Amino acid sequence: MRINDTIGTAVGNTFRSKTRTLLTVLAIFVGAFTLTLTSALGAGINGYITETVDGFGVRDVMSAYKEQNAAPSDEPQEYEPADRAGADGRGAQVAASYLTQDDLDDIADIEGVESVEPTLSTTVDSIAHDGGTPYSIMAVQLVPGQNLQLDEGETPAYESGRAEVAIPAAFVDALGFDDASSAVGEMLTLGVSDADGDPHAFDARITGVIGDGFAMGMPTNVLSLNRSAAVTISALNQLGMADELTDLYTNAFVHFDAAATDAEIEALQDRLADAGFASSTVQQQLGMITSVVDGIVFVLNAFAIIALLAAAFGIVNTLYMSVQERTREIGLMKAIGLGSGHVFGLFSIEAVFIGLLGSTIGVLLAVLAALGVSAGMAGSFLADFDGLQLFRFEPVAIAATVATILLLAFLAGTLPAVRAARQDPVTSLRYE
Repeated sequence: MRINDTIGTAVGNTFRSKTRTLLTVLAIFVGAFTLTLTSALGAGINGYITETVDGFGVRDVMSAYKEQNAAPSDEPQEYEPADRAGADGRGAQVAASYLTQDDLDDIADIEGVESVEPTLSTTVDSIAHDGGTPYSIMAVQLVPGQNLQLDEGETPAYESGRAEVAIPAAFVDALGFDDASSAVGEMLTLGVSDADGDPHAFDARITGVIGDGFAMGMPTNVLSLNRSAAVTISALNQLGMADELTDLYTNAFVHFDAAATDAEIEALQDRLADAGFASSTVQQQLGMITSVVDGIVFVLNAFAIIALLAAAFGIVNTLYMSVQERTREIGLMKAIGLGSGHVFGLFSIEAVFIGLLGSTIGVLLAVLAALGVSAGMAGSFLADFDGLQLFRFEPVAIAATVATILLLAFLAGTLPAVRAARQDPVTSLRYE
């Protein structure tokens, strides 16, 4: 019997018991559908995070801060006068949690550190344009080399020598601008309070309008400041503050060689840790989000694999029943000269064909379902996530899913196929 005849016969035999075959195909479909959909979901979210990191532009900066030696205790702790809060509410034990100039000097002396600069604490009360209504807003200092996701304009130049800011898109209309492009280049008045609560104001130039959505795990509805703006705001915030509470920083930007390998970056972080400073890069911070996504996808894939294993038992049962029902037919095939190998191949092909049916239908419906979900969310949930492709189907991943299911189907069909191949033709022809 030629291979084409064997395949044709196997496919035809698959539909002899349509109900059994349909139920088995449905079980495989559930596993293939779930596995394809969850894998595409993980690839889509992780791809978006990776693209966001690439667009962020920061490759040679890490954040360093004081390493806490003592973890918070669940037990009541005896009060010490030295622990009372300071004038700014940060506490008197600042040396244990805040970086000082001496700490910055120590970091700068560590091998592999090219430069270090403190992250300035900035509190902006309000922003207004051309004497209009002031609006409350949060403000953050840009990371050196950071690229913002902008609707219009450019990211504020980190070291421009003048105060520059990027405003959120949500504030464009409120501040009196016709559109995002008309806001670029205009002056913005920032309201700032000092330590005594006295108000101050200064102007900064708007260089860009930040798009809505998610960027680097931070909301984009904040005012982004370049170094010059941050220095001015920090100086105003500290007016009237006790000397011992000034020049204290929660963390610092540590610059290193942009060509450093992962191993070299890890070694630098080890040296920082030995000196009492914890550190993290942008990639490491987002790696935590990726780990969570991977964990969720792993759990969902586990359910899909359980469904596929159940389907494998269905294939075994289906083919065992088929062998039982076709015992005389198997004996007749052997009696006319069909070898055991051909009989084994006949039932193995049946198993693989059942797997192919279930996996193909599962993959195709998973793609259609993903397209429908993405289209439905495009105008609502996903509207604020610029460039997010929720489901990303990778040909290699789809091929691997189908190949895995086919292999599982082949292995599941092995036992029934071996049993059929070993049957004695004389005994089989006598079977009632």
